[in-house]
Amino acid sequence: MNALLSIAFVLCWSSGFIGAKLGAGSAAAVTVLMWRFLPLAVILLVVATTLGHASWRKLAARDVVRQAAIGVLSQSGYLLTVYYAIQLGVSSGTTALIDGVQPLVAGALAGPLLGQYVSRRQWLGLCLGVAGVALVTMADAMAATGVAAWAYLVPFLGMLSLVAATFLESRSRTRVAPGVALTVHCATSAVLFTVLAVGAGAAAPPAEAGFWAAVVWLVVLSTFGGYGLYWLILRRSGVTKVNALMFLMAPVTAVWGAVMFGEPFGVQTGLGLAVGLAAVAVVQRDGRGARRKTGRSPLPDPHSLPACPAPKPQDSGHRLSGGCS
Repeated sequence: MNALLSIAFVLCWSSGFIGAKLGAGSAAAVTVLMWRFLPLAVILLVVATTLGHASWRKLAARDVVRQAAIGVLSQSGYLLTVYYAIQLGVSSGTTALIDGVQPLVAGALAGPLLGQYVSRRQWLGLCLGVAGVALVTMADAMAATGVAAWAYLVPFLGMLSLVAATFLESRSRTRVAPGVALTVHCATSAVLFTVLAVGAGAAAPPAEAGFWAAVVWLVVLSTFGGYGLYWLILRRSGVTKVNALMFLMAPVTAVWGAVMFGEPFGVQTGLGLAVGLAAVAVVQRDGRGARRKTGRSPLPDPHSLPACPAPKPQDSGHRLSGGCS
């Protein structure tokens, strides 16, 4: 089951880069994002008010505010930077590469912020993953013409936004149902993108079938599939494992782009894909081995951490206690 979830997550998350490229050809980034989230938010809110009362009853106002903040970081901030970067001319593969740096950043911060153990073998897997995505997209970035150098900083900001959302969620002391979290996140994004689109005079959708096809693609595959599975796997497996799968996004996006848009796929891309697969295998295998030896994962469920863990030294020197949020 975990393997199937991981495969589905990689495909659905990668579809977001392809959908962004589809939408960028027919409308501005804020227009696509507004119409991606506005109808979805309405549907989710209707479902929440008619069928989902039980999931909302135990939530305090601070829990809703926290989820809204997570939505701003993980959806609004992250997606706006990805779409804007592609609109500026940064290729989907290069955007996926910069997004692929996220696991290394999250792994480096997991100890100080969450007290989650990151083993030496998992660090090896994380570094292999960086090498793999770099191989896939380095040639594309070097060959890019007509793209301002600062444009490559835009998806980097989005990557940091998603990392921040991941840790904000992981430090939460309240379990929030996935349907509730998705509703709050989408409603927050719908409001924010609508305000931005109206302010920019870009709220009206184009009269093109391709625009609505891109919107449906993004809602079904990227939002429900990629975004929903991201948080599900995060809660089941921890920060490092879910982010190890992010190493596969750039190679998969490159393959998908080659099939769908005729983008070049050479030996370097194939080698990068192989290295990315090896990186995921290393991280996942290390986690299974640790469970067999100790009876638990080296990366515990973030929600199982005490509300305010007391700092204490560890023999291995790899685990640091986190603070309270």
